[in-house]
This record gives sequence, structure tokens and C-alpha cells, in this order.
Amino acid sequence: MTIPMPRWLALLALAGAVSGPVHAAGDVAAGKTAFRKCASCHQVGPSARGGFGPQLNGIVGRPAAATSDYKYSDAMRQSRIVWNAQALSAFLRAPGDVVPGTRMRFWGISDAQQIADLLAYLRTLR
Repeated sequence: MTIPMPRWLALLALAGAVSGPVHAAGDVAAGKTAFRKCASCHQVGPSARGGFGPQLNGIVGRPAAATSDYKYSDAMRQSRIVWNAQALSAFLRAPGDVVPGTRMRFWGISDAQQIADLLAYLRTLR
């Protein structure tokens, strides 16, 4: 008997296969510049807090829906995702495909280098 794979897990596996290694080197400075499009909803830095979206300090390695200063969707709370490079890469590429029902209203990023740059920058945030 085969146990069906959750849709988001299958998408994460596919994203890794299609986009190449998610550990590809990214440019922190370019990622900081690319983050400007995220900054309208997400805050980072010492005074960051949830607003229109959750704050993203320490996002790499953090379970989804783990901050207390943002009201997450039921879908995100139930996703059981841990935001590693592969999960973040897939989510940045197609948020609604990875977590159907997410509140994140963003079409996604198709450029693999820009995603790698964003991941490099996000890794610096603690």
C-alpha cells in the first residue's frame, strides 16, 4: 500500500529537482536589495514585528506560524513546514502552491538566482 505524499511535500521535492541545488550560493547584498519588494509586508531587524505579514528575523530554521505577533492562516498553522532553504525556495517560487490557503498575496519569484540571493540575505537575520 502506498501512502499518498502531502501536496506541499511533493511540491517541495519538485522545486528542488527543477530549480537545482537550493544551497547554491546567493549574494547577500543582492538579496538585501531584492528584499525591498518584501518589505512592504515583512519587517526585519532589531525592532521588527508582525504587521501585514510576520517579521522574518530567524526565519531560516523556524517552524511555520511560530511567531506570536502575527495571526497566521489556518493553512499555515497546519502546514508543519520548517523554513529551511528548500521550503523557502519553493514558497518564494509559488506561495499558494506550497501552502494553499496562505494569506500571503504574492505571485512568487521565478528567478532562481534572486531566490538564492534572498535566501542568503535571510540567513543573516537573527
